[in-house]
Amino acid sequence: MKADIHPNLNPVAFVDVSSGCKYLTRSTMRGSKTEQIDGVEYQVIICDITADSHPAYTGEKRFVDTAGRVEKFQTKFRRRR
Repeated sequence: MKADIHPNLNPVAFVDVSSGCKYLTRSTMRGSKTEQIDGVEYQVIICDITADSHPAYTGEKRFVDTAGRVEKFQTKFRRRR
């Protein structure tokens, strides 16, 4: 491997905004804040959606108004007589 061409890996804590869950890992990203966890200094990255809060992972169902979409489409593309 060539020296000095790879980015440095830092300890990072990804924090979910809605649940407050923290994922501790290593990444090349750097946060504006740092936090000391178990004697290790982590860069803190704030995330809106993670596996802890995403509907696909949590099984949360969301109702989508498909009838309203169909009616909007029909009125938009209705033929003028």
